[in-house]
Amino acid sequence: MFKMPLCRPAMLASLVLLAACGGGGGDYHPPPPPPPIPVPDPDPDPVLVKQGLEVFRNNTFGDEAKWSDTLRLHEVLDSCVDPNTALSLGLKVDVDALPPELQQGIKNGSVDLGDPQTTVKLIKLGAVVGLVGKVEAGYGRDMVTRVGVTCALCHSTVDDSLASGIGKRLDGLPNRSLNIGAILALSSTVSAKDKKVFESWGPGRYDPRYNLDGKNGPVMIPPIYGLKGLRSITYTGDGDDVAYWNRYVAVTQMGGMGHFDDARIGVDVTNGDVDLVGPVLPALRAYQLSLVAPPPPAGSYDMGAAARGRALFIGKGQCVSCHSGPQFTDEALHSVLDVVSEASYASRSATKQYRTSSLIGVWQHAPYFHSGEAATLEDVVNTYNDRKALGLNPQEIADLAQYLKSL
Repeated sequence: MFKMPLCRPAMLASLVLLAACGGGGGDYHPPPPPPPIPVPDPDPDPVLVKQGLEVFRNNTFGDEAKWSDTLRLHEVLDSCVDPNTALSLGLKVDVDALPPELQQGIKNGSVDLGDPQTTVKLIKLGAVVGLVGKVEAGYGRDMVTRVGVTCALCHSTVDDSLASGIGKRLDGLPNRSLNIGAILALSSTVSAKDKKVFESWGPGRYDPRYNLDGKNGPVMIPPIYGLKGLRSITYTGDGDDVAYWNRYVAVTQMGGMGHFDDARIGVDVTNGDVDLVGPVLPALRAYQLSLVAPPPPAGSYDMGAAARGRALFIGKGQCVSCHSGPQFTDEALHSVLDVVSEASYASRSATKQYRTSSLIGVWQHAPYFHSGEAATLEDVVNTYNDRKALGLNPQEIADLAQYLKSL
């Protein structure tokens, strides 16, 4: 029997040196600063990559037990969340999953994006990125009776080619408009205390430890492209391979069926009596390692300034002391006393330190630092200049920021 939920208000909750400045980024790819770091990973098996794509986009690992049985979010999605609200919460729609008539209706306005039943239709089509729902007939209409989430919810976005929030998938890019806290707060089973915490996070932020340690300190959803050859892939470098964090998130955050434990952080979680996570981790890893960083858009930075900025990156700015090699990271861990950003999150991690982040594709995922405290790359350089006493003048700061935009 279908239960009709009481509707709650939806929450909207490097480089050829140039003498003159010029526009254009086009085919320009800056050479990385020396010395190079060997990339040990072989090219992923194409068959495994294809399997991993399916896991990334469509495998919930059985986490419907959390998102439906516990949070009851299928009821909210069924009757209270219209597409306009869903898009305002940062959910994305895959245009390739829409039939031509629905695409045309969205373009000309004949499809009602203010009707929750349209959301049900999108879920039935498998068009909502990162959501997998079961839709059945009931009470004379289609109803969402179960829902789960996939990796793509946070780590994929769209190119807005049809409309804002509706377009072709861009896997690996962080969904920095996703307000996962506001989505969680829609649940009728969430306590007032947790709801207040969730609502405090804002778009693009998520705390992957709050449900385990009770401390509120969200971090920016990270990109998952450009991981090939890297071992330390989280902000704090907790595991020695991407599979560590995949298992952590799938089990402890998504609610997937399986087991994760790490005595260093006092976590030992088992969901269900069957492992739906472990067997698919190799394929998921292969797909992630196949994702390359997006090149900077043509005309998005000043080539002359970027050339000057590269010299500063290697010299006066001291950036290359950590951001070295083909992926612009030495993968070293750093004491919280040595970093320039917010320090408390590391205390909740296994390493109690921060790892050097890769700068490949850094132009794409503002705001910056794990905490999102720097809105622009200029702000990043200013922060380092102030806290490390680098002595960069305003022109040098601007030039170095332009170089970062070229990576």
